[in-house]
Amino acid sequence: MTWNAFHNRGEILRTVIATADERLDGKLPTDVAGVREQFSNELDLIAALMLKWHARLSGNVERELMKQPLDLEAAVARAWRTTCDELPGVRAIIDAYLAEPSGPEMAIALHNAQEREWVRLAAAAGLANDESEAAARAGARVEETARTLHPAPVEAAAEVGAHQPSFVERLKAVLAA
Repeated sequence: MTWNAFHNRGEILRTVIATADERLDGKLPTDVAGVREQFSNELDLIAALMLKWHARLSGNVERELMKQPLDLEAAVARAWRTTCDELPGVRAIIDAYLAEPSGPEMAIALHNAQEREWVRLAAAAGLANDESEAAARAGARVEETARTLHPAPVEAAAEVGAHQPSFVERLKAVLAA
């Protein structure tokens, strides 16, 4: 893939994400200009959307774990919820296609991607250290918890402009207690 093709694909994907976030209908926006030229089929487009989802989720998990290193499970659930709030259209598409994949190849790909996400959620939450079915079940429970959370909470301290203690300051406070 040339640099121009890569750049064009990225621009089109950003437009697809914005369109999905506007529509929130769980349908792939294949009517966006350039989609058919840059993405070979629905699975190719969903794979690109899932890559965006996973990248954003990973960053949000890292940020939440830095803010709350003592309650890993709650931090990971909040990160998942935050990612939903940031990419609502993408999540709606993923959920819709997980529920009703458009073919057996997509069903297998989405199932495998979901299992890997659950394993990563469980590991980040400190609930598993392997890639077993039990780890996937633990990660699924973290996702289930995240789905029950209200939209990403705005911390009261941030609302009033209060000083947010750093990770080191919080760690020192915990050790001193």
